[in-house]
Amino acid sequence: MKKVMVASLLSAVAFASVAPMANVAFAQAAAPAAAGQVQLSPAEYAAYTNATSQTDAKAKAAALEAYLVSYPQSAVKLDVLQQLMFAYSTIDAAKTIDAADRILQLDPHNIRALISEVAMRGAQAGQATDPAARQTALDSAASYGQKGLDALSTKPAAMSDADYTQLKGIGTPRFYSAIGSAALNKKDYPGAITAFTAELKSAPLADTTTPGPILQDTFYLGQAYYGSTPPDYVNCTFFATRAASYAPDNFKAQLQPLASYCYKKYHGNADGYDAVVTAAKANLFPPADFSIVPAPKASDIAHQALAGTADPATLALADKEFILQNGTPEDADKVFAAIKGKSVQIPGVLIVDGSTASSLKIAVSDDAVQSKTADFTVTMKEPLKEAPAVGTKMDISGTYDSYTQSPAMITMVDGEEVKKAPVKKATPARRTTHK
Repeated sequence: MKKVMVASLLSAVAFASVAPMANVAFAQAAAPAAAGQVQLSPAEYAAYTNATSQTDAKAKAAALEAYLVSYPQSAVKLDVLQQLMFAYSTIDAAKTIDAADRILQLDPHNIRALISEVAMRGAQAGQATDPAARQTALDSAASYGQKGLDALSTKPAAMSDADYTQLKGIGTPRFYSAIGSAALNKKDYPGAITAFTAELKSAPLADTTTPGPILQDTFYLGQAYYGSTPPDYVNCTFFATRAASYAPDNFKAQLQPLASYCYKKYHGNADGYDAVVTAAKANLFPPADFSIVPAPKASDIAHQALAGTADPATLALADKEFILQNGTPEDADKVFAAIKGKSVQIPGVLIVDGSTASSLKIAVSDDAVQSKTADFTVTMKEPLKEAPAVGTKMDISGTYDSYTQSPAMITMVDGEEVKKAPVKKATPARRTTHK
């Protein structure tokens, strides 16, 4: 009988990640730690030695598969399956998953196999073009991610402290990443935020500033904050900025727009953004004193516009409407009190859906015209001959009668179409004929 050393393949795991899609490669360490010895027959020992000594991944995988066929109940079956998984990981994702599945049948809490499941199923999701297939693959990776976290919650009795610490450092961020990616893809933003936050907390700090999956997930965390209801523009700005700050130039152009958008959406303009960049580069999470000054509220802008005029009736139509829709109830009432019962001509209004010959639904403000929604209702003094077609423009006059802020609507009565004076054709001058 021959004795064979069974290696602790934990020390044989090396991970290499390539952005934007994480791939996992496994390679044996030069001097794996001994985990025990078993007795093999000379024939099995020779087959084992031949298979495990192959240097070409394809040849090694084929030899290991042949070994497992010949010795299905081998005492070193788990060791062989792990080496098979490592060999396949560089050449075939599907077969890597199959090998990991076989390992988990023998050892359901095998952390190395769970890491492989997460990595390879995540890679398959990245290659999927069908949305449903992509979500299925992400959910599958996430389920193995949760199993991995459960397996890491307790150190296996046969595993050394050093091996457990190494595996926990490798596996924890990957497991949380898989859970966060599945949640983000199906718009479960709270779930994505929880998972990506836990991932960043568990990752080595150096990995959070190095191009790779963790930096990518930092950006995804910003996306999750942006997608929340309501959007969290401050955290979106911070994490998207941090990701963009450390990203290579060819990826920076893809990440920076979200960071800039969230900042401007919250702050109102780009002023002061350099301070955000400084804070985001220096901190993994927003520090306690981090803040962004919010843009003025619409009600504040409305109040300032009203405070700047002695007679609200003299305000431009657009300013009156803005205050009526966005001002405090007191400011809105003050403006309407100044115009109620007064007639005004409004040129070029857009007729929108719901108009009749007796009552026009019209869009006046730029936002209303853009969205093709009514912000004025005009009851006609006399019905028109027929309802104007939706999308047409016309000049109208009317008298302010009432308004509501929610939904925003100004009501006018005694409406009339303002007819444009016909343009008179110039009479050609008579040519005088001299005799």
